[in-house]
Amino acid sequence: MSTDRLLEFDDVVSRYEPVFGLETHVELGTASKMFCGCSTTFGAEPNTQTCPVCLALPGALPVANAAAIEATIRIGLALGCRIATWCRFARKNYFYPDIPKGFQTSQYDEPLCTAGHLDVEVDGETYRVEIERVHLEEDTGKNLHVGGATGRIHGADHSLVDFNRAGIPLVEIVTRPVPGVGAKAPEVARAYVAELREILLALGVSEVRMERGNLRCDVNTSLAPVGSLEWGTRTETKNVNSLRSVERSVRYEMRRQAALLDDGERILQETRHFHEDTGSTSAGRSKEEATDYRYFPEPDLVPMAPDVAWVEQLRADLPELPAARRARLREEWGLSDTEMAWLVNAGALGLVSDTVAAGADPADARKWWLGELSRRAKDAGVELTDLAVTPAQVAELTQLVAEGTVNDQLARQVLDGVLAGEGSPRQVVDSRGLAVMGDSDELGAAVDAAIAGAPDVVEKVRGGKTAALGALVGAVMKETRGKADAATVRRMLEERVLGG
Repeated sequence: MSTDRLLEFDDVVSRYEPVFGLETHVELGTASKMFCGCSTTFGAEPNTQTCPVCLALPGALPVANAAAIEATIRIGLALGCRIATWCRFARKNYFYPDIPKGFQTSQYDEPLCTAGHLDVEVDGETYRVEIERVHLEEDTGKNLHVGGATGRIHGADHSLVDFNRAGIPLVEIVTRPVPGVGAKAPEVARAYVAELREILLALGVSEVRMERGNLRCDVNTSLAPVGSLEWGTRTETKNVNSLRSVERSVRYEMRRQAALLDDGERILQETRHFHEDTGSTSAGRSKEEATDYRYFPEPDLVPMAPDVAWVEQLRADLPELPAARRARLREEWGLSDTEMAWLVNAGALGLVSDTVAAGADPADARKWWLGELSRRAKDAGVELTDLAVTPAQVAELTQLVAEGTVNDQLARQVLDGVLAGEGSPRQVVDSRGLAVMGDSDELGAAVDAAIAGAPDVVEKVRGGKTAALGALVGAVMKETRGKADAATVRRMLEERVLGG
C-alpha cells in the first residue's frame, strides 16, 4: 500500500500547472513477427513460436515485415503525420532479459512518421495533442516472476521467460508534452488514448485489447508552479493498461508530486509502477536519457524509402476515421452533441451503429444498449462488448417489440435467454413461450378474475374514478406474468366494467 503524502486535487491545480505526455505502444495484428516468419497467435504454449532469428542464434539475419511497415504508415497518415522518404532501424542497447539478442531493434533519430496531431474532446472543449513521432520496433518477451507476493521481480524466488511475444511488431506513438490543460489533464490523457484506440480499430491494424497488452501506455507527468517559465521534472509511469488507469495515474502523480514540492523536496526523474488495486504509483528505476541506450544504425537491415505514390495511395484508401464517423452518425440520427457523447462514453457507438445496420431504428438501438444492456454490463462488471449478445440479436429484439410479438417487459426476459446462450430472440420467445397474450379466452379469464377479486376497485371505476382501472390492469399483468398486451387488457376491462 502506498504511503505517499497526497494533496487534494483542487489544491494541486490551484497552485501548480501539470504537463503530461504519453508513449503508447501498439502491438500490430500481423500474422508474423517483425523480422521473421514466426506466428503471432496469442495464447500459444510458451516458447513454441520462436526460430533462429527471433532467438538471435548466430548467423540468423532479420528481414523487415512489409505488412508492419504499411500499418505504421497508415497510422501515421491517420494522425496527420509527415511520412519519411528515407529512414532506418537502429539498435537500442539495454539489458533486456526478455529479448534473446540483448538489444531492441527500434528507430531513433530517423523514425517513419513525425509531426502529427490528434484532437480530443472533453466536456465540450477540444484539446489538440501534438504527436512527436510514430516509429516501428519489436516487442519484448514476457517475464513471469514466481514466488513473490506482487508478481514483480522483487521478492520472487525465480523468473521464467516466454519468448513467444519477442519480435512481434510494435508501434510506438509518442506525443509532445501537453501543457495548458490544468485540471483537465487526467481526463484529456484518457480521452487521447480512447480516441487513439478508436482510430487503430478503424484502421484494422491491431485488436488493441489492453488486457492482453496489445495497447499499453507509459504516462509522463510533471508539475511546475503556476506562472513558472520552466516545466517540472517528469516521472514515467510504465505499462498502464486501461483507460481508467491512464486517468488515475496522471491524477495520482499530480497529487504526489505537489505534496513533495510543498515539502521542499525535489521530484526524481524515474520510472514508476502503477497499482490497479489502489490507483497509486511506486518507484521503479532511475530514468535513462537517450544517450544511455547507445543507439546506432542497425547494420543487418537496409534503410526504408517508402515510395511517395504508394504512400499517397495508402492515404486515399484510409477508412472513415472515428471523428468523421461520429459527425456523420450524429447528423443521420438527429442527435445532439450531448447524446453522442453519452454513446461514446458508454462504449456503445459501434454497437448501436451495427445494430442500426442490422435493421433497428436508431432510437430503439440506443434505448437498449444505453439502458438495459448497460445496466447488465455494469452489474456483471464487464464491458458492453463483452456481453453475450450481438448487434444483430438486439436488432431482432427491437423488431419483435415493434411488431407486437413481445412488450418491453417480456423483451427483458428474452434477453435473459439470449445471454444464457439459448439462441436468437425469436428462438427464445418460442422456447420459453414469451409471446404477448392477445385477445383470447385465456386472457379473458384473467380479466374476469381481476374484476371478481377487486369489487371495491370496480365500484370506484364505475363511480367515475377511471384512474383506478390501472390497479385492475396491474392485477391482470401480474396474473399473466407480464405476457398480456396492456392496451388489450385495458380495452377488455373497460368493456366489462364500464360497458355493463
